[in-house]
Amino acid sequence: MTSQKKIAVVTGAGTGVGKAITTALVADGFTVVMTGRRREVLEEASRQIGEDSTLVVPADISDKASVEALFAEVETRFGRLDLLVNNAGTGTPAIPMEELTAEQWNMVVGANLTGAFFCTQEAFRMMKAQTPHGGRIINNGSVSATTPRPNSSPYTATKHAITGLTKATALDGRPFDIACGQIDIGNATTEMTARMSKGVLQADGTTAVEPTIDAGHIGRAVAHMASLPLEANVLTMTVMATQMPFVGRG
Repeated sequence: MTSQKKIAVVTGAGTGVGKAITTALVADGFTVVMTGRRREVLEEASRQIGEDSTLVVPADISDKASVEALFAEVETRFGRLDLLVNNAGTGTPAIPMEELTAEQWNMVVGANLTGAFFCTQEAFRMMKAQTPHGGRIINNGSVSATTPRPNSSPYTATKHAITGLTKATALDGRPFDIACGQIDIGNATTEMTARMSKGVLQADGTTAVEPTIDAGHIGRAVAHMASLPLEANVLTMTVMATQMPFVGRG
């Protein structure tokens, strides 16, 4: 690894969209710190992408001490941070709201919102203190940041909140050249969207198969956002399957 490369942290980097984002950033010359809860999954992804341009640092982003240890490792290894991608996220089974448990709610809030906030805090500390100061944060909002699916209240609530976090981060980052943007993803092919090939519940009560797109398109979109100079920012970008029932959903 070389410290002359730009340094990125990607959460949820071992599979799906996070792996695609890591792949695209490495192709653009970044060194990527890959984090997630499962070391073996991260290490396998690192081998596939390129161990010379990736560093595996497992962490539970819903735990503040774990996040602090993650960013301390980044600072020790590289001395700076150019990019944070808050990608990690999870959901619950599509069941009626009143059947969700407190544990399910807290799990989703911890992974999707609290974890993104903890990582943003630590990225801010590094980006404000380093010389030259500044950097970029990109949040995975999902199209659920604007429009819910049936029976998805924890996921939808956290993704709406991510939009607020994105805007607050963009505002608070201005004096320090910290840019923050959000990518809202619709039906990228991952383990989370595999059920769409069998049909998913629609707002009108019917069940329909939905089209998906290769997660590589998301990776390249994030790499484009990351390639901009810090005086330019993509505040929000939606990348979705053209034929998915999102525009005019319901």
